[in-house]
Amino acid sequence: HIQGVVPNTDAMAALAQKNYGTATAMIMVLGMLFNIVLARITPLKYIFLTGHHTLYMAAMLAVILSVGGLSPFWVILVGAVILGIMMVVSPAILQPFTRKITGTDDLALGHFGSTGYLLSALVGKAVGKGSPSIEEMQVPKSLNFLRDSSVAISLTMMILFVILVLVAGKEFVESSVSGGQNFIIFAVIQSLTFAAGVWIILAGVRMIIAEIVPAFKGIADKLVKDAKPALDCPTVFPFAPNAVIVGFLSSFAAGLVSMFLCPLFGLSVIVPGLVPHFFCGATAGVYGNICGGRRGAVVGAFAHGLLISFLPAILLPLMGDLGFASTTFGDADFGVVGIILGHVVSLFN
Repeated sequence: HIQGVVPNTDAMAALAQKNYGTATAMIMVLGMLFNIVLARITPLKYIFLTGHHTLYMAAMLAVILSVGGLSPFWVILVGAVILGIMMVVSPAILQPFTRKITGTDDLALGHFGSTGYLLSALVGKAVGKGSPSIEEMQVPKSLNFLRDSSVAISLTMMILFVILVLVAGKEFVESSVSGGQNFIIFAVIQSLTFAAGVWIILAGVRMIIAEIVPAFKGIADKLVKDAKPALDCPTVFPFAPNAVIVGFLSSFAAGLVSMFLCPLFGLSVIVPGLVPHFFCGATAGVYGNICGGRRGAVVGAFAHGLLISFLPAILLPLMGDLGFASTTFGDADFGVVGIILGHVVSLFN
């Protein structure tokens, strides 16, 4: 009997808050305060502004520490300290690469997938010597419309979704998923809806970069001199739209391969989720590309896809009762922190 698990960090955080809500909230608030303190007294001048990821990491820390048998006071204290440290370390390890991507030192990446992006950048560096950037790809004039990332994402998703509904079968899709709508039309509409959602995110990212950096400077000068805002992963998408699509596809391909690899190691089958592979895989593609061009984008994102398939599988047994919920935390840092912390806590019990 092999258990299949779809990693979804949003769903996992919601489940965790049901059982560990108080601890999660306290860890989040204290962790954010600790982030400001660390930014003020250490050279790591990053203020982590990705609120939902702060909440998710707080939820995971609450689960791991509670399952490990710590008292509520220690769960909150240890959790807040670890969260605060992660909020400055995560942007810091990526900053040399983020600086190259954005062309400025005013921004950082605040997203708990940083170990995956770092892996992608390092793999890209190793394999991509002399490989040109994927953004310089010569597209035939007849395919120039693909240079618009919304069009490219729509078409990519359309192909993917149509394949998926064909595999699932007409009867299943129309009876269980699409509410009676024709299964091919359903796939096409879903792919366009997905692309529209990504377009809205990117429009928001451009607005937030234009607005938040100047606003942040004012706050930073009062609280933390020279502080840098660490923003969500789509911040880097507009800088390398081709790498976004290639990174997603390569990471997703690695997720499909991992479905067959995980059982060989006695692990649960991790079904590749679209959300972690799209957002994290795309970001990994951007980091792989900046260090190793086309080859870096493909191979770096593939390595990232393997990482975010194996880490959730190893993390699963450490999640206590939540480990049976057929979902788990998807992004790389949750796996790294959760696995290390879970094993450290178990040494004391």
